[in-house]
Order: sequence, then structure tokens, then C-alpha cells
Amino acid sequence: MDGESFAPAYVYMVRCGGGRLYTGWTNDPAARLHAHKTGQGARATRAFGALSLAYLEPCADKPAALRREAALKKLSKSQKEVLCAEWARQMQPRLSMATCADAADILHIYNWYVRNRIATFQITPSTLEEYQTWVEDTLARAPLLLARDGTGRLLGYACAHRYHPREAFDWDVESTIYCAPDACSAGVGAKLYGALLELLRMQGYWNVYALIADPNPASERFHQKFGFTCVGRQPHTAYKFGRWAGLSTWWLPLRKGSAAPAPVRLRLEPAEVDQVLAKYDRHESAL
Repeated sequence: MDGESFAPAYVYMVRCGGGRLYTGWTNDPAARLHAHKTGQGARATRAFGALSLAYLEPCADKPAALRREAALKKLSKSQKEVLCAEWARQMQPRLSMATCADAADILHIYNWYVRNRIATFQITPSTLEEYQTWVEDTLARAPLLLARDGTGRLLGYACAHRYHPREAFDWDVESTIYCAPDACSAGVGAKLYGALLELLRMQGYWNVYALIADPNPASERFHQKFGFTCVGRQPHTAYKFGRWAGLSTWWLPLRKGSAAPAPVRLRLEPAEVDQVLAKYDRHESAL
């Protein structure tokens, strides 16, 4: 079985207008939520308007998801609300700066994408030793932010690294973000990316570039909401899971003008970082 044919299954509830809850199942929570929000989902979400993801539960496979969906639909509204409240409490992300001790958790998420998605064009999974070094190298120039849930489970991470090794590109970075599969529609990525971009601006970087596998409409929508624009596409450039894919480059200017840039602050003061992370811990993102 190739990675792309593996399809995780989830049962979910979407909050609709008037407090209604719609229950369904999906292989791709982010894409399904987008469909509901844009009037391409179920009749109920088209009629009442989908507002946000209220509950998400991973299942072993499609048959298990269908059985769990049927069970959830039999619950009373108050019983569903209890599940949604507990899920929301559990999924509330707590942001922090990574350390080398976090390398194994980061690697676990990243290697899932290596094995199962074209979000990365890496094919051979990375090792823990490689990622311990990667964490150190990343933190030497830019933030490496983590989001964990109430139990300490890693929900996602976001970071930036050199866009190009030449000195003239010292004010440019390439951003990276990966969320656990069951956290992709829970607002985790928006908090991580918002905090990351603010910290990069404080450091004195001028440009952020994101390299996105093409096609990846969910990632493109995500970056557009932060102000990124597509500045180039390379079709038919990478081969993974038995097919060719392209690569698109997205750009966000953090500063504008022609003045000579001040040197980048490679490390911010801990108090500065804590202030930004606390702000996004409290922030309820609409992305």
C-alpha cells in the first residue's frame, strides 16, 4: 500500500447556525469542513450554515467511523454538547518554544507526512538523531513553536529556516508548519502561524516564503488568509506515491521599502517570546 492510498477515518460534529450540530464522517477533516463552510457539504449545513468544527474523533477505518457516526447521531443534544465541550477543552492549544527534548514528538508528526502525504516531498523517514540536530539548527536563526493539548500531546509545530544560503538572502526565511492529522481543522495551525509570523517580524526578517506541494488547496487557502500570494509554480517537478506533483512558491512581505535592512536579531529575549505566545494562547482565531 503506498502512503497516499492510506486514508485515516474520523467522525466529526460541525457547529451550525442556531447552535445546531451536524454529525458526519470523513477521511480529510480540513477539506470536509471547508466544503461545509462554503455550501458544498450536506443539506443541513447548507441550510443552517456551518460555523466551526465542534468535535473530531479518529477511528480505525471507514467501517468504524460509520458505526461511531451512527452512535453519535443517537445521542441527545445535551450529550453531544458534553462531548463537544470536553473536546474543545482538550484541544485548546498551549504554545511554547521547542527544545531538543521535543525532537521525538516533532519527528512523529513529520514522518507521518513523509509516509502518507505529498505535503513534503521527502520519501525516506527522518531519524531521531537527524531531528535532534535539526531542532538545534532551526532555533539558531528563528523560532520553532509547538502547540500541545491539555494532556501534553503535540498537536503541531511551526518554524522558519534559511530561504537561501547566500548572504544577500539573510533577511528571508522559508516557513514550515505541520499539524497532527486530527488537529488540522481545530485552529491549531492558525495560532502557530500567527505567533510565528509576529516573532519573525520582531526579529527583523523582511520576507517569508512558503513552498507548497501542488496541488494542495487547503494549504493555499491557509496561506492566503495570512496574506501570502503565489509568486511562481513549477509543474511536474516531484515524483512521490507513483505520480508527479508540482511545487508552488508563496510570498509574504513582512516589511516594504528600499532602505538598507538592519541586522536580523537571531534570538529574541525570552520575555518577548513569552508575551507573543501568551497573546496567541488567548487568541480565538477565525482562520
